[in-house]
Amino acid sequence: MGLPSDAAMPGRRPVVTRAREPSLFARTPSLERYKVAGGGLTVIALAAGDQLEVIDPEGLQACELQVWDAQGREALAALGLRSSPGAVAIATMLQRDSASVRPVRTGLQRRGIDLAALPSACQLWPADGLAGQRQRCTATDDVLVVVAAPGPSGSVHAQDAPTPLALHVHRHATRILQAVPLPAPLGEVVDEFTIAPGTARSYTVSPGQYIQVIDVAGRQCSDFVAFNRRALERGIEQELDPTVTRTLSGRAYPGPGLHSRFFDRQMQPVLEVVQDTVGRHDTFGLACAARYYESMGYFGHANCSDNLSAALAAYGVQARPGWPAINFFYNTGVDAHDQLTMDEPWSRPGDHVLLRALDEMVCANTSCPDDIDPANGWMPTDIHIRIYAAQERFSMAIAHRATPDAEPVLTRESGFHPATSALTRQFTEYRGWWTPSRYDGHGAIEEYHACRERVAVMDLSALRKFEVIGPDAEALMQHCLTRDIKKLAVGQVVYSAMCYPHGGMLDDGTLLRLGPDNFRWICGEDYAGIWLREQAQKLGMKVWIKSASDHIHNIAVQGPRSRELLSQMVSSPGTQPTLDKLGWFRFLVGRLDDHNGCPIMVSRTGYTGELGYEVWCHPSDAPRVWARIWELGAPLGLTPLGLEALDTLRIEAGLVFAGYEFCDQTDPFEAGIGFCVPLKSKTDDFIGRDALIERAAHPQRKLVGLVLDGNETAAHGDGVYIGHAQVGVITSATRSPLTGQNIALCRISVTSAAPGTRVEVGKLDGHQKRLPASVGPAIFYDPDKSRVRA
Repeated sequence: MGLPSDAAMPGRRPVVTRAREPSLFARTPSLERYKVAGGGLTVIALAAGDQLEVIDPEGLQACELQVWDAQGREALAALGLRSSPGAVAIATMLQRDSASVRPVRTGLQRRGIDLAALPSACQLWPADGLAGQRQRCTATDDVLVVVAAPGPSGSVHAQDAPTPLALHVHRHATRILQAVPLPAPLGEVVDEFTIAPGTARSYTVSPGQYIQVIDVAGRQCSDFVAFNRRALERGIEQELDPTVTRTLSGRAYPGPGLHSRFFDRQMQPVLEVVQDTVGRHDTFGLACAARYYESMGYFGHANCSDNLSAALAAYGVQARPGWPAINFFYNTGVDAHDQLTMDEPWSRPGDHVLLRALDEMVCANTSCPDDIDPANGWMPTDIHIRIYAAQERFSMAIAHRATPDAEPVLTRESGFHPATSALTRQFTEYRGWWTPSRYDGHGAIEEYHACRERVAVMDLSALRKFEVIGPDAEALMQHCLTRDIKKLAVGQVVYSAMCYPHGGMLDDGTLLRLGPDNFRWICGEDYAGIWLREQAQKLGMKVWIKSASDHIHNIAVQGPRSRELLSQMVSSPGTQPTLDKLGWFRFLVGRLDDHNGCPIMVSRTGYTGELGYEVWCHPSDAPRVWARIWELGAPLGLTPLGLEALDTLRIEAGLVFAGYEFCDQTDPFEAGIGFCVPLKSKTDDFIGRDALIERAAHPQRKLVGLVLDGNETAAHGDGVYIGHAQVGVITSATRSPLTGQNIALCRISVTSAAPGTRVEVGKLDGHQKRLPASVGPAIFYDPDKSRVRA
């Protein structure tokens, strides 16, 4: 049968591509989005006719505004607002000497505003609104607006920490795409310029100066090359080398942290990556060249290689037909068939890479002209370069977004970072926080034994914390978690899964009940808070979900002597249990040392399989909490604990990790935590219940433990085989210091999950090399939990 002819299908319309692209919201010419951090300030300039929309995404967050005209006079009326008696939060915040407030204060003073005589501000709303409340104001004149999200510094148990506000600016004069506003400078600008599509520009930097490469409108590539300036003056082209860089760093491209440097042909470091808000670039291919476009039938097309040659000619650099450049924002990869792939860049409007020069350098950047494929999102746009002074100091950071259209959040340091950074330089970017991977002078093996035999302390502030408060708080958590929350008493903690309707896991975590209508959800995903808020809105519940990760930091004190240590420093009132009487999965609210000490919470929880606790405090109190633990722990053999040792401890204990033992395609039974899905005893409906009933009745996979026969280790993602057939996959693996064996957690077909079953772990291509192993329980250490319950 042949295909129908066009005549047989009259009136057929063209198919139009309408992909959902929430990350490109800023390409809307007239819309700009900003964020006010909880407890922070943001400055916005409005022109006459512009509209400012203020949104409280989480609810219960106060908002205060102050407005000035071009002459520095109070101008609330220009937004249709009036001053509010007692609205002094902005004035109070501007008196603080903090890194976030300092540039705001400096900018206002530069405009001639007297900070010592600030007029009353307008309280747009008090801290009693619902999530999503908003108000829009239209400017009748050119004004400068300061928006504040004020709130108390917060006690660790008060659940009243300030949360972010969102600002949408709707510009009256619609801007064309190329006029997308540039992000604010990060510091003192020495030089800056815009590179138009299809052009390149060279420039010089001195040691210590910073180069910021900004993708102005999003999805635009920029080829980058750099030469040692002093070598060029001697006629030697000593340039940044992508191949040397990949070899020495062991990565496809450097990033902030341990492997942050670009190297030249002489294997000398020349540039350091300080910040990267995208995390996807290319160091393999050449900059686009004339031959590429000619092979596609586009003769005479502008190209980056010729543009780089022209831009560098003034420095005596020899022209090349194709430049081995660093292509920032170019989205390439290698697929399972060893084919190089390319797609539209991940970069959003305003995304950047920040580099620090380590020598005198001659650099050049392009704005790629490629408009015949997805390399630049089919529409080349500007690249902007800023050079910052060497005396500036910028934090090492990458960017995280809870959702594709969320504002980027740069990697943070916890309140314990000053203490941990004095003990090690080995930090890993873990879920948006710098977390020690191991400690200098100790190492993972020593840290492991300290936890198993004595006591160890670890910064776990990267965990996400959400306050769930309101009369429907219990009903929401009963609906969204697999555990029966109605059975949870005040002062108790429960571990639970959080599932999607199809039964796959969104996250796991612990829930603390602080009161009848007060809960705190501790988990790994920022999206969990957004998802909880969405479920509450669908059901019309009276409940607030407030992010508290920036206001509650925590350390784990784990090991057989952890109780002995903490009992010396935790003071609890008569209404709370004492530390030595605190039960497993219980918590107390107390103070450090005595009733005059800083407020803390202590929960008897952990992630090591040992007797242990977690200590929770406000970031401002973190240094004194750490110092006290360190002081009292020294006689007990206290040792700091990093992520590497923690991974070994939790694998031995059979504790699961997101992205390894579970994902949104894995249900709790397959992840080995079926105990937290009480389908028989929890009679209330919850999200995913129907799917989980079906999955429990017809299991396909199970989490088991493997003990490998030899000394070679398995790795996450290795296939597990019986004969030619793959029957499972390694989720986590380690060498157990306790037994000396190589062990692994494995998700395997239920038909091959019986203890004693012999399997093979596939290496190389899965077939050329096999490691024999035996199936056993998924808990290798203390399976009856006697140590953690002690």
